[in-house]
Amino acid sequence: MFSESEIIKSRLFGIDFDVVTMNDAVEWVYRSVARGVIHETQYVVTPNVSITMMHQESAKFRKVIHHSSLTIADGMPLVKASRWFGKPLPERVAGSDLVYSVFDAAIEEMPLTVFLLGAAPGVADRAAEVIHSRWPPVRVVGTLSPDFGFENSDDENTRILDAIKSASPDILIIGLGAPKQETWAYTHRKKIAAAVTFCVGGTIDFIAGEQKRAPAWVRKSGVEWFWRMATNPRRLVGRYVRDAIRLPKLLLDEFSGLCPFHQASNYSEVTSRPKEVSTPIDREHS
Repeated sequence: MFSESEIIKSRLFGIDFDVVTMNDAVEWVYRSVARGVIHETQYVVTPNVSITMMHQESAKFRKVIHHSSLTIADGMPLVKASRWFGKPLPERVAGSDLVYSVFDAAIEEMPLTVFLLGAAPGVADRAAEVIHSRWPPVRVVGTLSPDFGFENSDDENTRILDAIKSASPDILIIGLGAPKQETWAYTHRKKIAAAVTFCVGGTIDFIAGEQKRAPAWVRKSGVEWFWRMATNPRRLVGRYVRDAIRLPKLLLDEFSGLCPFHQASNYSEVTSRPKEVSTPIDREHS
């Protein structure tokens, strides 16, 4: 077991990544759930190369990423780059894999409650059925598929926040795509009635079987991006080509120390960290 104070950060491309393994991240989630909502939800972001590029281009998005409670590297290119630059991250902690691992760790004696926000109409409901079947200790207490542009409507945001509050989940899983999901979590972090909020893109689609994840060997080899591009070319080819064009400059700037966000952040807000508490598994054996 690690202490929250032991979590260190590695600044790469201007992003302060938490240096954690998958097991560390799962433990962090359960500690946060046990702690509950104090002042605001603890939201988790999972930067890959695309999100890292967004971070470079938008001051607003940099603030969103900076304020996250847990920032983990969802991409082997980032993990490999961290090693090249002497700022090693122990492993890739993909957002979808983290959700699955958190579900795997749930126990019947202390059920985990979740709310699914995002995906196309009906997809979250199908994901809920899969979750109830595959992970009996995990209970989906609500689903919502918001209309396009909902984030710009005060009434719609209030409706969604009220639904989450009524369900009072341990974890909110947002699958809206970046940067919308991260920005929404940041904007409403003080009103989200969930201990932990995951910003994890297509995870709801993966669970529902709407999209097929790459085989484990593909994910471990670091070429899942190619699998995703090949299986969804219309949506992803353009993005990945743009990222590939810009990546060499990003690497060169990091190598030369010219990354404009290398120095300590001057944001006035400070990321909060949960105090150390026992996980459900710890309490079961205490």
